[in-house]
Amino acid sequence: MTKPVRRAGVIGAGVMGSGIMAHFANAGIDVVMLDIVPPGLSEEEKKNPAKRNGFAAGGFKGALKARPAAFFHPVYAKRVTIGNLDDDIALLKGCDLVIEAIIENVDIKRSLFDKLENTLDEGTVVASNTSGLRIADMLQGRGDAFRKNFLVMHFFNPVRYMKLLELVSGEETDPDVMARMKKFGEDQLGKGIVIGKDTPNFVGNRIGCYSMSLTMNQMLEDGLTPEDVDAITGPPMGHPKSASYRTADMVGLDTFKHVSDNCYAALPDDPERDVFKLPEFMSVMVEKKLLGNKTRGGFYKKTKEGIQTFDPVKLEYRPKAGDQDIKNFCKSLKGSPAERVKALVENDGPAGKFAWTVLSRTLAYSASKVPEITDRVEDVDNAMKWGYNWDLGPFETWDAIGFKAGYDRMKADGLAIPESIDEMAASGAESFYTDDGRVYDLVTGEYAARDIDPRNATLTIMRQGDAPVFENRGAAAWDLGDGILGLTFTTKANSIDDTVIAGLSEATEIAERDFRGMVIYNEGDHFCVGANLFAVVMAAQQKAWDQLRDTISGLQNALQRTKYSSIPVVAAPFGMTVGGGFEVCMGADAVQAASETYVGLVEVGVGLLPGGAGNMNMLWRALEGIPDGTEVDTLPFVSRAFQNIAMARVATGAGEAREFGYFRKSDGISFDRARLLTEAKARAVGLAEGGYQPPPRRAYRLPGESGIATLEMMIGSLVAGGYASEHDALIARKVANVLCGGPSGHAHEVTEEQMLELEREAFVSLCGEPKSQERMQHMLTTNKPLRN
Repeated sequence: MTKPVRRAGVIGAGVMGSGIMAHFANAGIDVVMLDIVPPGLSEEEKKNPAKRNGFAAGGFKGALKARPAAFFHPVYAKRVTIGNLDDDIALLKGCDLVIEAIIENVDIKRSLFDKLENTLDEGTVVASNTSGLRIADMLQGRGDAFRKNFLVMHFFNPVRYMKLLELVSGEETDPDVMARMKKFGEDQLGKGIVIGKDTPNFVGNRIGCYSMSLTMNQMLEDGLTPEDVDAITGPPMGHPKSASYRTADMVGLDTFKHVSDNCYAALPDDPERDVFKLPEFMSVMVEKKLLGNKTRGGFYKKTKEGIQTFDPVKLEYRPKAGDQDIKNFCKSLKGSPAERVKALVENDGPAGKFAWTVLSRTLAYSASKVPEITDRVEDVDNAMKWGYNWDLGPFETWDAIGFKAGYDRMKADGLAIPESIDEMAASGAESFYTDDGRVYDLVTGEYAARDIDPRNATLTIMRQGDAPVFENRGAAAWDLGDGILGLTFTTKANSIDDTVIAGLSEATEIAERDFRGMVIYNEGDHFCVGANLFAVVMAAQQKAWDQLRDTISGLQNALQRTKYSSIPVVAAPFGMTVGGGFEVCMGADAVQAASETYVGLVEVGVGLLPGGAGNMNMLWRALEGIPDGTEVDTLPFVSRAFQNIAMARVATGAGEAREFGYFRKSDGISFDRARLLTEAKARAVGLAEGGYQPPPRRAYRLPGESGIATLEMMIGSLVAGGYASEHDALIARKVANVLCGGPSGHAHEVTEEQMLELEREAFVSLCGEPKSQERMQHMLTTNKPLRN
């Protein structure tokens, strides 16, 4: 049962259905998306297929326009066929998987499943994206074969970006079907799989909703404000910066209230049931349509006077405020998520007391739900990390506090602790997780090996030996095994400075001598945010032009060295990969990128142009597919590269970067960033074992003055239309001069060395421009671009 899913059906074109459809298409799956025929059509409209497909078409268009984007790029949408359930249900024949994401009404779902049972091929897997209905209730009247191939696949919204996929089997679900869908979710979709049980709201929403409802009720009891709570429940608690109320605004207050109300109604025997009963202010806000971001006002809203907060006591908006002492204390917490949360709950002020009350009850509740909602504490932790973006799951948080210390304190507070935790404490266990890769099993009362995908390797796990092969102040190179050297930047935000440049050259030399390939892999939130701007500003203000020229020349040479190295070099970008970070990727033989990689040459925003061979390599990427000897007008290619650089065009994902020509079509995309290093290393090994040879150096015929004149007209139109300032125009002219190969009177062949010299001189000259220095200083002080 390892057959991949090549064709899938999605029924329901709402937010979830269209999101699932788009991500399936991103993963290379042909998709049929169907919805009902819109009610109320006139007799004439009923004859019009476009009108009959109105709901599906609307969902499809919504996915195309979605922000953040649902599709990697609009070209992926060509894998989608839309239709309606009355006319086109036969299109579902041949599907490996059909998933429904329709209204949460059991009778409507039963009716749909009746149609599917009489339509689908034998062996087609049927899944529901329900978050609240029981499988047994949905499958009334279905035959054995249908039940055997049925399960719940609960995605989180937005589907492309949220890693969590909960799988829930029914009593008769074939284990092979579960195994196949787990492999599909992990390998094809890049999801993190949590196996839940057929209980209300499964795992993530059961614990997440409990924690959020408890937070709201406890806020009123402690006399705190939404601002106070968000200061406490964000990074200090190991949760996202959006904390509690900004997260509620993002999700939608109506959505959260629906989930919480469902828990309250469906859990009459839960001892903590009353926690799910939301405070009155939530009903008032939903009734007034104060639903969060989608209605431009929830707990917070932007006004001309500034940000306002909904007062949950007075039930009206007021200027944003909050307790300054709580804010100051929470901002003072530093270190890892584990260190921050431990310091937070040990504080005896209002922030610490509130945090302990909410956390301790959430931890105790999470423990009490094993094995009711899932068998493993690891699944609870993963659900909260992947579905709610917590840094630490509940049991990891308990370990951070200290299992024994937390247990004793909960006991002293009189909290109801499940018997399994009492037994764990009595056994002398000191933590849920151990350093040797085991986790405590609350069902068996013993430690067991963790279920860790071996592909989820960090640099710490993969590197060989206790010391790097090479190290300086800004970079380190480690033996990754199998003859592959791994180079990693260690500067702040992985920015490029002279130490990184030296590291690139040194690591390449070592790799050529002692290894058969190299991977450039960084850790942190972003692969590389570009050059160390502070160093550039300082040199410019000191008029150290030779120093700047030498630095740029060093970066160019280092990246030319990786590009033409005798061994294959693979870059593994993720997150922000802009400016010099993108130039590092273009200096590699191949790229293995995380799907959520944001790529572009953005130097114009700080008054500069690319200085690490970025102008040349972006143009060369566009021209490299032209067969030798073909007479081609290169101006259209030059014009596209010019627009990408002068407009600082950023691809919002690796798929889009391939369509923009930033990455090659042959470059890889890792749907799960946790597998990025493993897959990048595999690509380097494959190149090395496939008879790798470095590429030949290139020279191309560029348009010269005629091309510059054409681009000048484009620049003039932007200035005249108010879309660009005079300084924007100055920068753009320098970009045009480089890309056209300099002001030669006619089209002429330009070598790489000539391109690099043009780029170098243009970069240094812009560093001397006062307005460029203003832009750099503004970015350093505000982290925002300046238009001057």
